[in-house]
Amino acid sequence: MKNSKFFIFLILLIIVSIDLCSGRRGRGRGRTKSRIQLGLPITGKYRDPESDSYYNNHNGAKITKSSHFDLEYILGHKIFFLCEATGNPRPTITWYKDGSEIYQHLYMHVHEWEYGEDRLKSKIEIDPATQMDAGVYECTADNMYSIDRRVFKTDFSIVFD
Repeated sequence: MKNSKFFIFLILLIIVSIDLCSGRRGRGRGRTKSRIQLGLPITGKYRDPESDSYYNNHNGAKITKSSHFDLEYILGHKIFFLCEATGNPRPTITWYKDGSEIYQHLYMHVHEWEYGEDRLKSKIEIDPATQMDAGVYECTADNMYSIDRRVFKTDFSIVFD
C-alpha cells in the first residue's frame, strides 16, 4: 500500500517536472525572437489568395526608403531618422518610440514632405540628443489597403575630448 502511494507520487512529480522544464525552455526562446513578425512568411507565399491580395495590394502603403536599423549617437549631437512611403491614397506616417506614439516638442521636430499624389517623406530630428533618446524607434506608413513599418534601434556613446 505504501509503495503504490509512493509510486503514484513519483509519477506525478515527474509529470509536473516535465511540464515545468518545457515551459521554461519555451519562455527562454521567446525572449530572443521578435515580438512581431513582419513581412512575408518564411516561404514567401501566403496560405490563401485573400491574404495574398491584401498584403500584396498594388495600392498599399510601402516604405521605400528608411534610415539604418542600428544607430549609435553621441550625446549632445543631432540625430535624425528618415522614412519615405508610397501608396494610393497617399499613406500617413506615424512615429513611435519604445511602442508609444511620439509627438513634436522643443528638442524633437517632425518634418513631412508630400511628393506627387502617392509619396510622403517624413523626418524626425532630435537636437541635442540625450540619454533618454536611446531606444527603439518605429516608422509606420498606412493607408486603407495596408500597413508597412520599419524599426530603428538607437544607443548613445560618450566621447571625451
